[in-house]
Amino acid sequence: MLKDFLAGVRVIDLSQFLPGPFATQLLADMGAEVIKVESPSGDYIREMTWPIIEGTSLLHLHINRGKRSLTLDLRTPEAVEVYLDLVRGADVVIEAMRPGSLARRGLGYEKLCEVNPRIVFCNISGYGMTGPYKDMPSHGIAFDTWAGLVKPAYDDEGFCYIEEHPSMGIHAGPVIGALGVLAAVIRARETGEGSMLEIAQSDAAAYMDWYRIESHMAYERPEDVVTGNKADNYKRRAIGTAGMKEAVRYQMYDSADGHVLFMASEQAFWENFCKGIGRIDLFEEWPGAKYADHAIGNRELQAELREIFKTKTSREWLAFSGEHNTPIAPVNSPKTIAVDPQFRDRFPLYPHEKHGTDMLPFPVKFL
Repeated sequence: MLKDFLAGVRVIDLSQFLPGPFATQLLADMGAEVIKVESPSGDYIREMTWPIIEGTSLLHLHINRGKRSLTLDLRTPEAVEVYLDLVRGADVVIEAMRPGSLARRGLGYEKLCEVNPRIVFCNISGYGMTGPYKDMPSHGIAFDTWAGLVKPAYDDEGFCYIEEHPSMGIHAGPVIGALGVLAAVIRARETGEGSMLEIAQSDAAAYMDWYRIESHMAYERPEDVVTGNKADNYKRRAIGTAGMKEAVRYQMYDSADGHVLFMASEQAFWENFCKGIGRIDLFEEWPGAKYADHAIGNRELQAELREIFKTKTSREWLAFSGEHNTPIAPVNSPKTIAVDPQFRDRFPLYPHEKHGTDMLPFPVKFL
């Protein structure tokens, strides 16, 4: 773990489940001292979800790594005094409760400022401190469905279900929160003034999908003002990645043993590819525009490429990509990525022998 970069920064983690602890885990990975304050009953995340490894959840092992732990019953005056004493020597307090939970106990931002005017107080909640949903009970997937990231799916019997998807809100919220906290700590050390931050996981989920959301808003304006791009003759294409369905030169293809992503939408890359496979005739017939030309809807070319890509394995196509300067990428799954050579090089795992489970390290490399 990265032990030096945030040395001297003390964080009090007064949160349970995932969002708050994930934010503080990021800070701990960079060397902050994180003290996780738990109630006498403990954080129930130890038993949450799956897999369970020797009685403890993978979630707990990952998001609470590198932290110290302290049990306090904040319903007692003695525990409150201990907590306030911790705050006196801290830089940051992070809570992940419904907004105002600590304030109702007399331990909100104003009280903490009395004992430490430089304190940075951050609340990470589901829907934030304002708006009609602020008091609604919720779980992590709610913020992804709210943000329009997860579509309803139906099984063979017609029952609606949640499709497999990357969880955005519960991860993006803490990442953005940690970024805001670091900015606030810098300001506090320069000015002596603390600050209060609040992050909604729902906001973060929507913010990470800004391109689609803003594209929809842009397309609501007149077509003579907001058009498609030059390579599409300025015709509006479907929003975001939905506009890739009919793409040909930027598309997934079956290889001899799996799939690859072909990305020769720039004319120079497309020419390199055609020369590399000995099919310059494809370039001569369909040279395309200089930039961002996906050959939308060209089924004849797509059929040619479908057969071409079946002639090599995925690994052979990756070697071809480097040799002929044309972008071709692996298509992995959460299962297969662990054996990908790039993944192995970039993610030296924290091993289960030492940490209880195999875990991905913090992805920023300080050189």
